Amino acid sequence: MLGNMIKYGAIALLSYSLLCTALFFFQRSLLYFPRKRSLSDPKSTLHFKVPGADLVITIKENEGPDAILYFGGNGEDVSMNLPSFSAKFPNHAIYLMHYRSYGGSTGKPTEELLRNDALALFDYIYKKHAKVMLIGRSLGSGLAIAVAAQRPASCLIMITPYDSILEIAASQFRFFPVKWLLLDKYESWRYAPDIKIPTLLIMAEFDEIIPASNTKKLHDAFAPGIAALQIIPGTYHNSVSSSPKYLELIQSML
Repeated sequence: MLGNMIKYGAIALLSYSLLCTALFFFQRSLLYFPRKRSLSDPKSTLHFKVPGADLVITIKENEGPDAILYFGGNGEDVSMNLPSFSAKFPNHAIYLMHYRSYGGSTGKPTEELLRNDALALFDYIYKKHAKVMLIGRSLGSGLAIAVAAQRPASCLIMITPYDSILEIAASQFRFFPVKWLLLDKYESWRYAPDIKIPTLLIMAEFDEIIPASNTKKLHDAFAPGIAALQIIPGTYHNSVSSSPKYLELIQSML
């Protein structure tokens, strides 16, 4: 009896170890879902070189001082935002960043590399435009807040944001040591206290991906009076942008 217990215990431990190993090595395939670019007009395409990659940026050029820099979700084709953004913000230059391996960009995504890419792109834009609005959606909200904490953006908009990918992953994989395994933690709450510019957090009422509690924890991490929190009624994580209120809220920050 004791021998069987030891045998089955060893098998269970080995199986658990193998699952942890698989989770570690394949974790980025669970976080990043590259999408092809739908809008590929050369006139709306900027090729932006960064160390180790050639990024594709979907753009609308404008010579005025105002610009929008947008970071999308982990499975988003950001070029799809160009028509609606162009119509709603005709006086803004628009830059929609395709992450490494997304939309024709080369390289492989990691949190550190994407953050460095985002900072480099901001610096490029800021040389041409004095007022850069940062918008980040879902995964991209973590990049937007990181840039806002380190660069002179005019305002920050975070759509369906989270306090930490680490915390969300830990709640989804409760039986695994996620805090030891996860490489890309995207801890937005660490940047929140350093934000001094007007900030808007937009929640979907029925967000089934980012728990409301995680968004509210992020909101609470900002200094008093810095960040406003708005909920778009009747929307889900991926449908929040279909509401007419979506672009209206973004426009309210101009």
